[in-house]
Amino acid sequence: MFTLPRLLPALLLLLCLPAHANWHLDGESSRLSFVTGKNGDEVDVHRFLVLHGSVDTKGAAGLSIEMDSVSSGTPLLDERMRERLFEVRNFPDATIKAQIDLRPINDLANGAQVELRLPVTVTLHGKSQRYQAQLLATRLDERRFQVVTLEPLLLRAEDFDLLPGLETLRNVAKLKTINPSVPVNAVLIFTAR
Repeated sequence: MFTLPRLLPALLLLLCLPAHANWHLDGESSRLSFVTGKNGDEVDVHRFLVLHGSVDTKGAAGLSIEMDSVSSGTPLLDERMRERLFEVRNFPDATIKAQIDLRPINDLANGAQVELRLPVTVTLHGKSQRYQAQLLATRLDERRFQVVTLEPLLLRAEDFDLLPGLETLRNVAKLKTINPSVPVNAVLIFTAR
């Protein structure tokens, strides 16, 4: 038989568990997308379908993007981006890493939000660049939180040695121009385990 003095510590431990748990990305509910511009005024929205990520108890956050999961809605364009731009055989994944102070997030009540500005390192096509990310973290419930970009990260093709692949895509598609900078947006859902 359970008595209140025995049950109370167990309940308190359960309530504290998410604050000391590892957080894992819910890849099915998360989204990472980017917008490309071509011929001056045409734009396309693309996304990556396979994402992996976690935040450990010390706030080390990592997101891994499977580059061959790029999806534009046009299979031929997806194939060209995989082979000629991202060169997925040599560079199958891109990563985003950051160090997060978990206290403001763990202290949030359900439904409450906090803005975060933190440095992130993006590694793509074998090159790394640092950015300042403007994010909004929302505690959804005791076991889940959401992180969204308040401002897109603006990635430039030249910073990741992607200009030659971009030029190849432009020639193959017979386009006048392809914008070498792309805004990247994210909606990421993490669950405590």
